[in-house]
Amino acid sequence: MTTMNAESPQVDAPADLWTVGGADLGSRVLLGTSRYPSLQTLLDSVDASGAEVVTVSVRRVDLDASGDGQTLLGALRQRGLRLLPNTAGCYTAREAVFTAQLAREALETDWVKLEVIGDDETLYPDAVQLLKAASELVADGFQVFAYCGDDPITARKLADLGCAAVMPLAAPIGSGMGLVNPYALRIIRELLPDVPLVVDAGIGTASDAARAMELGYDGVLLNTAVSGAQHPAQMAAAIRHAVTGGRLARSAGRIPRRLYAQASTPDAGRVEVDE
Repeated sequence: MTTMNAESPQVDAPADLWTVGGADLGSRVLLGTSRYPSLQTLLDSVDASGAEVVTVSVRRVDLDASGDGQTLLGALRQRGLRLLPNTAGCYTAREAVFTAQLAREALETDWVKLEVIGDDETLYPDAVQLLKAASELVADGFQVFAYCGDDPITARKLADLGCAAVMPLAAPIGSGMGLVNPYALRIIRELLPDVPLVVDAGIGTASDAARAMELGYDGVLLNTAVSGAQHPAQMAAAIRHAVTGGRLARSAGRIPRRLYAQASTPDAGRVEVDE
């Protein structure tokens, strides 16, 4: 609920918990953990972002690593972060399901970010294989966070299957192009008003994250926008503030767009001078 401070006209951001995959989260930023210049830069960026959930690639991390703080997984666990293993690099439903099962056994979580890629050029999801994998994983008790294209029909089918969250892309992975099809993202939000929706992939800077939240999305998941920035922790902080600002703007209710101007000053009392 938005509050007013009696001694200051400043409007405070509302307490904004949301529930996804059976967990209550205070942060709406989900952060990837790959391609950072160093482990310390990653950890600084996680702290600056305020993220409570971080993604880890099952194919790229040592799942047998100890939690002593000297490894990626150990350092993340020390911070009490919730791990979201992903199936990056999988091209078939079979590969994705097998990878998810490995992650569940090694990391002791039923959360999985499901990615089933269609080709090496665009890294767009393969909708057919994605739906097949999602169906199998949901039936097997997974909380599936499904990365998909900006196709409203596929998004609705994933929701109907029982995915914990549907995560349409803003633009191709790592492109930094921002929200290239906000129209489709808006349709997905309107079709799925009660499903946790997260914009995933393509975010390039803070304004992209704010725009996603203004469209009514529940969160943003990003990696390259932070890890590839000149100052990753600074960008992570910018994303954090942008998400809060976009969410607050959404709840405030923007004015309608108009083709022509509308004067902010009323005509009453207008001074008229005869020529």
